[in-house]
Amino acid sequence: MKRTILKSFMFSLFMLTLYTAKAQNKSISSIDMNQLSEKFLTNVKNNADTNDIRAQLYGTTLEILEESLKTDEQKLAFWVNIYNAYIQVLLSENPDLYEDKRDFFKREQIPIAGRLVSFAKIEHGIIRKSQWPLGLGMVRKWFPNKFERKLRVSKRDYRVHFALNCGAKDCPPVAIYNAAQLDEQFNQSTKKYLERTSDYDTNKKEVAVTSLFNWFRGDFGCKNGVKKILKDFDIIPTTKRIAITYKNYDWTLDLDNWIEL
Repeated sequence: MKRTILKSFMFSLFMLTLYTAKAQNKSISSIDMNQLSEKFLTNVKNNADTNDIRAQLYGTTLEILEESLKTDEQKLAFWVNIYNAYIQVLLSENPDLYEDKRDFFKREQIPIAGRLVSFAKIEHGIIRKSQWPLGLGMVRKWFPNKFERKLRVSKRDYRVHFALNCGAKDCPPVAIYNAAQLDEQFNQSTKKYLERTSDYDTNKKEVAVTSLFNWFRGDFGCKNGVKKILKDFDIIPTTKRIAITYKNYDWTLDLDNWIEL
């Protein structure tokens, strides 16, 4: 099984290498990275070829990414799109990778800027501003590398947890995010996900919510912050004397889960 996975990965990397030469003939520095990430996801959604786009991403540089992605909105839209696109691509090509989820998310397998990065690096390092993956959103990483420091957001936004799709049935659906519309899109995706996954019992004054609120509690401001978020999105009528419980998370692989925002 491991040999099959390795062969599949090496073939994909070989194909990317071939296409890199084609991509580098273009002026990569002139490419709008946000538009490229949107095109990537659009092609994935439409089952269109993505090799050229993947080669352009691999052929770019840290400096170009840094220059193109200046605001947090640009960074978040780009990296959420890239993360979600590669979840679809890699797991569609080889669903067996999902059998060992810990390895899958930690493995350096996403070709970008001349290197391979992991889903964990994108999520916890860049999007969540160098959070320790097991720190519940309350512990920073001590020594993030240059790639992470240069590209990470300046401020955490809890709504990313309702935009990132990890391939599981209980993950938020995949949308194509645009930097100029990101705030509105994040609000929409958050509201839709919370409405779908939250159950409020009026008699018990108890709300059952996604485990994401528990796993990343520091990102949400812990229980008081969670209650405020639920109130802001009209899931509960008040934050006072409301009990919170966490649902089990369904990790069943469920690709091709899309939403329009």
